[in-house]
Amino acid sequence: MSNRIIVTGAAGFIGSNLVRALNARGYKDVIAVDHLKRGEKFQNLLSLDLSDFIDKNDFYTRFRSGEFDDVEAIFHQGACSDTMEHDGRYMMANNYETSRLLLERCGMTGTRLIYASSAATYGASIKFVEDPAFEKPLNVYGYSKLLFDRIVRKSLPGRRAQLVGLRYFNVYGPHEQHKGRMASVAYHNYQQFIADERVKLFGAYGDCAAGEQKRDFLFVEDAVAVNLWFFDHPEKSGVFNLGSGEARPFNDVAAAVVNTMLQINGRKPVSLEALVQSGLIEYIPFPESLRGKYQCFTQADLTALRRIGCDHVFTSVSEGVQRYVRHLHDAQNAL
Repeated sequence: MSNRIIVTGAAGFIGSNLVRALNARGYKDVIAVDHLKRGEKFQNLLSLDLSDFIDKNDFYTRFRSGEFDDVEAIFHQGACSDTMEHDGRYMMANNYETSRLLLERCGMTGTRLIYASSAATYGASIKFVEDPAFEKPLNVYGYSKLLFDRIVRKSLPGRRAQLVGLRYFNVYGPHEQHKGRMASVAYHNYQQFIADERVKLFGAYGDCAAGEQKRDFLFVEDAVAVNLWFFDHPEKSGVFNLGSGEARPFNDVAAAVVNTMLQINGRKPVSLEALVQSGLIEYIPFPESLRGKYQCFTQADLTALRRIGCDHVFTSVSEGVQRYVRHLHDAQNAL
């Protein structure tokens, strides 16, 4: 088998970072699969070393015909990730049916498949363990990911090639600018600060004080590193959580964004309390439209990931957000 690699969603956020990391390892025969209806996504491909680019609509037809049976591995990152998309047929076609096609063909050829699942499979659950008892998606996006995970679990016992699903939690970092409202909290906090010299966060809701709603924030470099850990361990298969394993409040993200900008502007970082008192962080009333539909806490249980030997050390929110803000600042000043 050749050392060709396919990355679907290659012009997207995690996909482009993954191709960049493969290039850094010396992999040049990388086939990028994506859909450039939103043409600005080409910017994520500019610095990448690719052997080919294939539109996703052409790719799946050609893949089904056996044209890519000699590929070593597929990193399947392509999907509709808009949790507000209500067209179930569109979501299932993009997220489930294409993934099922890859699964079946890779099963025939022995091609390794590492694919993006999502923490949205847990939905309203208060525990985030890879177990059907805790999988309660709240939208069709989460269901499309969960259904494929279920098919994967059924196929694992007889599988001869590596098959890995990674349930991403809240990923943030460089090259997500095309995602619009679906971009990370860190990205939106930075844009708010550039526009208004302040960051706005939700006020108190439920048992959470203002800005204390918590998420498991995952730096994109860590997401890529764990993908490549599995690539280096072809004997490991299964469906695993991929988060930092530590929930942090939105206050921490906002404070890291603002303090990094203060440092860039030659000022000293200050406490969260001081940021709030000075108006650099502002709390707004919790939206009525989100009441009863909002998760105040997510945190990946990494027990299964650690059990198989993945000992990757994850980047803290303070460090990751600081690096990301400096990247965004440098990119904006380079324009």
